[in-house]
Amino acid sequence: MKKRDLIQAVALHTGLDNKSAAAAVQGTIDVILANVAKGEVVNLSGFAKFAKIKRPARQGRNPATGETIQIKAKTVAKITALKGFKDIALGAAPAPKINTKPAAPAAAPAKKKAAPAKKKAAPAKKKVVKKAAPAKKKVVKKAAPAKKKTAKRR
Repeated sequence: MKKRDLIQAVALHTGLDNKSAAAAVQGTIDVILANVAKGEVVNLSGFAKFAKIKRPARQGRNPATGETIQIKAKTVAKITALKGFKDIALGAAPAPKINTKPAAPAAAPAKKKAAPAKKKAAPAKKKVVKKAAPAKKKVVKKAAPAKKKTAKRR
């Protein structure tokens, strides 16, 4: 699912128009990114935990030569899936139901008609009746008779 698909799904599920859903999704992403950039941990309970982790400098080994090397300190982004997400993703818990049908439009005020327009009746459509194809006969192959073994002379 791409971001565009996510926005469409959020719009259908919440009944928002696509523009509002796009603003909501983008706003959520922006808030998470801004807080993680500041060094805060963002925890969406039951979903995921977003954090910025500082790793200290350490000693390591070159696997090809076995030589000891110094690894520099660095900062990394870490996203941890929480229990609620794992349970749903792995099938231990049922996934939440989402609305995939567009919401019914709100009742619009009735418009006044100037003059009733005459509608022409559409021509009747003919029913197409398909005939069943004749049943195919099953061909059964008989097994070939088994060959007799002959004794070898010595």
